[in-house]
Amino acid sequence: MKEFDYIIIGGGCAGLSLAYELEINEKLKDKTLAIIEPRTEYKKDKTWSFWKVSTHNFDDCVKKSWKNFSVNIPKKTNYLECINYPYQSVDSGLFYEKINNKLKENKNISFFKDISEINSKNSFVFNSVPSIKKDYHNLWQHFCGMEIETQNDFFDEEIFNLMDFECDQRESVHFFYTLPYSKTSALVESTWLSKMNDSSQKDYDSQIKDYIENHLNLKNYKITYKEVGAIPLFYPPYEETKNKLNIGTAGGMTRLSTGYTFLNIQEHSKYICQNIENISNAKKFEINKKYQFLDDIFLRVLDKNPEMMPDIFFKMFESSPKTVIKFLSNKSNFFEDLSVILKMPKLTFLRALFY
Repeated sequence: MKEFDYIIIGGGCAGLSLAYELEINEKLKDKTLAIIEPRTEYKKDKTWSFWKVSTHNFDDCVKKSWKNFSVNIPKKTNYLECINYPYQSVDSGLFYEKINNKLKENKNISFFKDISEINSKNSFVFNSVPSIKKDYHNLWQHFCGMEIETQNDFFDEEIFNLMDFECDQRESVHFFYTLPYSKTSALVESTWLSKMNDSSQKDYDSQIKDYIENHLNLKNYKITYKEVGAIPLFYPPYEETKNKLNIGTAGGMTRLSTGYTFLNIQEHSKYICQNIENISNAKKFEINKKYQFLDDIFLRVLDKNPEMMPDIFFKMFESSPKTVIKFLSNKSNFFEDLSVILKMPKLTFLRALFY
């Protein structure tokens, strides 16, 4: 069986981002790479959205960018600007096509369905497949999004709705999220932050139908695309093994309080690329420990006081939008952290320190 210098397990966002970064920086001119991915074809299956707080390689895969957004709870709406850090939505279909077309140019890169097809004994392995066991003590961000089209102009494509908490909470945290791509099309998503131990929360189709027809008051539309997903709001087990490095969610690149992962993956890929010649001894790349600490407290509050979360999220955005975006995207300084923290209910968060 053939041997490779590098192996990437999982050809999803993290695996392909790393392969692309290595390829465009000519790190694979005289090195071989195997990508292990079971899917038989690549097609659009996800939408990755984030505040553009740093550069990335995929501006040409951005479906839409916004400079205005809103957050609302019953009877209150906050309209905000994000001019400095626009919110971007990357189409996974365009992302897959761009990367795979580039990787095909290099004969040193091969795809396999299973790692058993190659000799991995002497390879350096990058693993993007998290090892997660079902545990009803763990919190998840689980969601379903539907892209819809209308016959007539309906949406304001200049502003997106980040969080709409005017919906049934079912003793958890639930909000809707609307990304208008044009006046006649939008992604409408039902998002839950919960332990996924209540199967009734997964009646996504009826949740979204009710929201579109009775909240948005839109009766005439058609569904053109649907995606379902779940992001762990906890770090998967991480075992340091010689000649193996975890990437993506498996490598702790998901920001636990938000679920944002895409830009963290891009920064991790750049770091690996810069250190590839000595990757076995490179310092571990991770989200700053202050965010790990603050997210831990935040998620304890969410777990114990789900009914408070709509107000907490709403109050968070009473800070300067630029400050909150930097905080949620791991780019804030001490004073910006403090500005956000002071908007939180202090006693509740202090209690969370001792849960």
